[in-house]
Amino acid sequence: MTSLTIESVRTVLVDLPLRRPHRFKSTSIEHQSFLIARIRTADGIEGIGEAAVPGGPWWGGESVETMKVIIDTYLAPELIGQDASRVDYLMHRLERVAARNSFAKAAVEMALFDACGQALGVPVHQLLGGLYRESIPVTWALGAEDADIVIAEAEEKLATGQHASFKLKMGAIEPSLDANRVVSVAKALGERASVRVDLNAAWDESTSARWLPALEGGGVDLVEQPVPGWNVEAMRRLAAALAIPIMADESLDGLPGAFTLCRAEAADIFSLKVHKLGGLSATRKAAAVAEAAGLPCHGGSSIESSIGTAAAAHAYAAIAGVTFGCELFGPLLLAEDLVTEPVRYADGALRVPHGVGLGVRLDESKLARFARD
Repeated sequence: MTSLTIESVRTVLVDLPLRRPHRFKSTSIEHQSFLIARIRTADGIEGIGEAAVPGGPWWGGESVETMKVIIDTYLAPELIGQDASRVDYLMHRLERVAARNSFAKAAVEMALFDACGQALGVPVHQLLGGLYRESIPVTWALGAEDADIVIAEAEEKLATGQHASFKLKMGAIEPSLDANRVVSVAKALGERASVRVDLNAAWDESTSARWLPALEGGGVDLVEQPVPGWNVEAMRRLAAALAIPIMADESLDGLPGAFTLCRAEAADIFSLKVHKLGGLSATRKAAAVAEAAGLPCHGGSSIESSIGTAAAAHAYAAIAGVTFGCELFGPLLLAEDLVTEPVRYADGALRVPHGVGLGVRLDESKLARFARD
């Protein structure tokens, strides 16, 4: 293998427009912001990585601005002169330099894996155990808009064969209205589609206990994170009381969180997210914890471009337990992308890239066009 001594670490912030606004429980976005990490080695190989947060720092505390400061000021100096192929060693080294900041670290780790894959002439999934599946079914996110709006969008996706699984955001309106909205969508789509919901921790336990049974009886297949992430006991009681699967997202805040959820029997499914967990390696480790507890996994999204989407696809496709599909819809929601050839979708699924490294390359002209000054 060529010399992978790290010579430079650069970051840039980018804002890309969306095809349509995307509404969460407490905010709506018309563009998505990204941090792009570029790691260059002594032999001229450049690995790229990406980080994005779904809708801003309200979700996990980090923003692309804080990521840039953390990488430029604290992480990059620790990487210069190091061997990029020692990925696990370097990530442990960075953990000693800066606690938490999982999104920033995930972007760095992506770039390291991309560089290693290029040097070896193999796709990243071969560095993660190899493909378990060639493609991953994609759930389309419908947001928190009114029922008629999301039904129309879902019908369009069904008619064109793009998607047959949909996730609605909840928590933006009064619970009874929200529950009725979701049930009306589920009934309109019927057996033609799977309908899932994500509350992003918007409800408390009593509200969840009151209204989740209505979703269960109304044809909803899965409920994601109904209560705040810290309230594992409430998650446990809800999971025990309901037949509808409860998926942990905000509660799955790293490997200790994965262990706590399994020990408490507080989730039926894990929502893996590469950025939330701190990288591709950490994602595999969290999936292993789930496997030990007999829990399936779902591949989550932070609304990435083709860069982060490709990285997550390599990880999810190499994990046997990702049996609930994924939400790697970012490139489909974005009006623009950052690569020369975007990732490919077909028959409602994301095709895992087979090129070396991440399998996608930066489009320098688009990067220059959308980069912040």
